[in-house]
Amino acid sequence: MANNTTLALFDLDNTLLSGDSDYEWGNFLVRKKLVDEKEYEAANIRFYEQYKRGQLDIHEYSAFSFKPLSVRNMAELHALHQEFMQEVISPLMGEKAKDLIDDHRKKGHTLMVVTATNSFITRPIVNAFGIEHLLATEPKIENGRYTTKVDGIPCFHQGKVARLEAWLEKNKMTLAGSYFYSDSHNDLPLLEKVTFPVAIDPDEKLAKIAQQRGWKVSSLRV
Repeated sequence: MANNTTLALFDLDNTLLSGDSDYEWGNFLVRKKLVDEKEYEAANIRFYEQYKRGQLDIHEYSAFSFKPLSVRNMAELHALHQEFMQEVISPLMGEKAKDLIDDHRKKGHTLMVVTATNSFITRPIVNAFGIEHLLATEPKIENGRYTTKVDGIPCFHQGKVARLEAWLEKNKMTLAGSYFYSDSHNDLPLLEKVTFPVAIDPDEKLAKIAQQRGWKVSSLRV
């Protein structure tokens, strides 16, 4: 029986995608020689290591990652993203992930991606997966261009819960019967809120917690 009041929530990077879209966007800019290679690559790696350790300063990272967006107009960014999707992202969209999404869709569940990665990078990816709803970190737009500031609450760690709770209130929905799929211990605040938390290709810390708590552990990799 279809039930569109049941939420199926998905993290994006290293969960639905077999890779990290934010990190790969940085690598893509380096390969295109659109940013200083040594400086950007070193910072990209440093922030990624902080994220894996659970020590990421999301505002500092956002200022860094939004800078290449802020120096280009929307038309340039759109063209770049189309190339990025074709060259980098499409190969990371595995069949198992698509099947999982389809399974929830057939059950009539409301589908949503909840990701720390900014909406410029993630919205076209989420659209390509056929998922209607997205909560992501939003770059602030002024005078028709991106800035290096975050608009509102960053969609990271406890911020994912805050953003989702605001969305639930607005849409008069609850987390009753809800699912959340994630690879990262950074998502523990939201994993602990849903009815059915699922660890997907989990990092070491999340794998240990999932085992201790009896959470389902699965893989979407080829």
